[in-house]
Parts: sequence; structure tokens; C-alpha cells
Amino acid sequence: MKFSLDAIAQAIGGTLPGAATGVTGSVVVSGCRTDSREVLHGDLFVPLVVDRDGHEFIDMARERGAVAWLTTRADDRPGAIRVADTGLALRELAVNSRSRMDAWGTAVIGITGSSGKTSTKDLIRAVLACHGPSGASEKSFNNEIGAPLTLLNSPDEAWACVVEMGARGLGHIAKLCDIARPSIGVVTNVGTAHLAMYSGPDEIVQAKGELIASLPRTGTAVLNASDPSMPIHAALTGARVLTFGLAGSSAEVVAENVVLDGELKATFMLRSPWGSSRVELQARGEHQVLNALAAAGATMAAGASLDEVVKGLATNVLSPWRMEISITATGATVINDAYNANDQSMAAALRSLASIAGRRKVAVLGTMAELGDYSAQAHQSIVGLARELGIDTVIGVNEPLYRGADYQADSVQSALQTLAAFDLAEGDVVLVKGSRMAGLESLATALRAHRGNLDTGPEQKEPR
Repeated sequence: MKFSLDAIAQAIGGTLPGAATGVTGSVVVSGCRTDSREVLHGDLFVPLVVDRDGHEFIDMARERGAVAWLTTRADDRPGAIRVADTGLALRELAVNSRSRMDAWGTAVIGITGSSGKTSTKDLIRAVLACHGPSGASEKSFNNEIGAPLTLLNSPDEAWACVVEMGARGLGHIAKLCDIARPSIGVVTNVGTAHLAMYSGPDEIVQAKGELIASLPRTGTAVLNASDPSMPIHAALTGARVLTFGLAGSSAEVVAENVVLDGELKATFMLRSPWGSSRVELQARGEHQVLNALAAAGATMAAGASLDEVVKGLATNVLSPWRMEISITATGATVINDAYNANDQSMAAALRSLASIAGRRKVAVLGTMAELGDYSAQAHQSIVGLARELGIDTVIGVNEPLYRGADYQADSVQSALQTLAAFDLAEGDVVLVKGSRMAGLESLATALRAHRGNLDTGPEQKEPR
């Protein structure tokens, strides 16, 4: 979204000390970044004071092409905009950008849920792109920084924008809704993710419901018909309620005759108030069917056609480390789902592993973080589910709560040493999954290059 420096200063109550040295407020920025390493030519750089003081990276941002930057310090260089608080200024500028969207008639789709929200956001983004210029959250940027950046980096006159919303306590989503003011709200499901941040499951239901409660009466709430929270959330709004679910449910957006191929890609018949059509998903895993239904409902409520939904869902758009399938040099199959984990998403991944054809099936599982008092029960239940599904081997990595696992590894390297004894070959399938803190993506990388000597090599890190 384009802003002149004058418009930025006016929106956030900032001053332009650089104007006195020859730069006028007519200079235009074309995007906004808070990470100096990601700055593009023409961007506004917002230096946040968090783990490190972002002011230290202003010069780096300028070298990468930033034409303006916020600062709380005296700075007479052309492009500086002085404010009292850079984080607050970022949110105020995002509120201004959201007001512009009103003038353009932009549909703003908010999405939350205990699991599947990033994948659903990715699917929504793919459908929106088939209709016209649109905006979407990058990666899993879903907090008080990510939501403003999503609005600010949307194109001018976007027809729609999808904003992912995460929460680690009551009131978090409500604050994001104050900024984004969604007209359509999606709740994928409600489970135990981040339970340690809440007093109990009921508080999680309440937190996710903040999105639905924020919707205008002219909006649409897109809810999972099979989730116990659905009637609770439906009662929070005067907006239209549109439900999604599998065949046999009371949902309005339904998947019938779901079939998974050998790469875990689903095909199904989509039935909706806007018509019916066959859908071929590129996203892997049966659990992606519900995410696709949520995306279909939200985008058609926004104005996308059924044909655009089918086309968008057929593209391979998911963020990294989500059910990525690769073949090792020795012929084994690796499923890399290492981006994050809670007991819901872990169960879905195990079911995907069980459904794929293979000689031996191995689950390499890292910790499921932030489950609080429920953590021991959750980890134990996952081992039990693996047994029920017929998974041949379970390897717990640096998580003793996986009691009953076949092997306990105290590190990624130890897990790789355990796997080395398996002589992985064609017909073997290995699932790698855990919370981000487990760092199991490095294990998946090592497995892909496996020729008999397993080594993690250089540490794999997600860009900040």
C-alpha cells in the first residue's frame, strides 16, 4: 500500500525532521517492514524495540532500499519520521490503511483456530489471487506486528485481504480485530494449542470467539460444523453464519466422496450454496479437506466464484514444513510436518502417515509445547493413537512424556543415529513432526540427503 511521508506523519502524529534538509513529504513508500533483512526498495522501515533495539538496523535498512523509517530519536536525515513509540505508530498506520480499504470495498477476512489456520490462510490467499489483487499474512505472521504488516503490505485497491490471528491469552484477538476490523471471520477449530496460556479449555473457546464477536451484522462467520465450539461462537454474532464440514454433517459447505492418492492429496466433491464442483487439492493430508472447505466458504462469501475456488485450491501454496513429501537417496519417503504441533495436528499427521502406502512406518515426534497441565496426557495419548493406527515405530525426541515410545532420543543427532540402524529404503515412510522449539526440520533435511550416513549438517533456521 502506497503512502506519502506526509500522509504517514499525519496518520501517526509523527514529524519529518528530514524535510528541513531538502526532502519533501511527497516521497512515497510502497511497503512496510520491521526486519531490516527483508526490506525492499521503496519500503518504510519500522525499528521495533523487542529482543534487540531495531534502531541499530536503520542504516542496514537504508542500504537495502528503505526510503523512510520511523525513529524515536533525533534524526535529521531525509526520510526520518520521528514518533514517540514505533510499535504504536505501526498499529496506528495499519488502522489508517484499514480505513482506506473501506473506501475500496475490500473484504477483510480474519482467521483463527487452534490448528490449521496458516494452511487455511494459504488456501484462502490462493483463491483470492485467482479473482484479483489481494493481500494476505506472510508465513505465520499473526500477532500485533504481523496483522498490521499484512494490512500495510496489501496492494492499493485490493479486492480482499486475509489476516491470520493468533492468541496467547484473552483479549489478544480482540485487539487485532480493533486494527483489522474483519468483515468475514473463520474459526478452523478449537483445541488445546497454547493451553498453558489459559485457565482452561473454556477460555480458549472464549478467545477464539473474539473474532466472531467483532463481525458486523453485514458480515459472515465461517464455522466448523463438527467443532463443539460452533454453537457457542454462532451465538456471539448477528452476522450470517456459514458452516463447513464433511458429508453427513449439517454443514452448508460440504466435502463428499473424499479420496486420498498415494501422495496424500485429496479429491472430493464440493457442495455449497454457490454450486458444486470436483476439487483436487495439492495440499497434503486428509485434514486439509476441512481447511479447504473453510477457505471455500470464506472466499465465496467475499465474492469469489466457484471456478476461482476450484482453481485456487488446486495450486500448491502451503507455507514450508507442512506435510512436505520427499524421497531420500535410498528411496525412503519423508513427510516433513515439522513447523508446529499440538495434539490435534499431531493426530492428523499420524493418520496421514497411517493412510499412506508403505512397508515400515516410523513417527519421529518432538515435543508439543505450551499444553500446560494437559501436556503429559496429550503426549501419552499420541503414543496410544500411533499404536491404534498401526505405526510400526515411534521415536520421541527430547521429550520423555512420550512414554511407551519405542525409542527415546535426547537430541536430533541421537534420533538420526537411531534411524541409521533402520537402513531406510524404498517402502519405508518417516513422519517428522513437533513444535517449532523442537527444531526437527534439520532432521528432515538430513533424512532427505540420506545415503547411509546420517548427519544434521548446518543448523536449519527459519528466517526471522
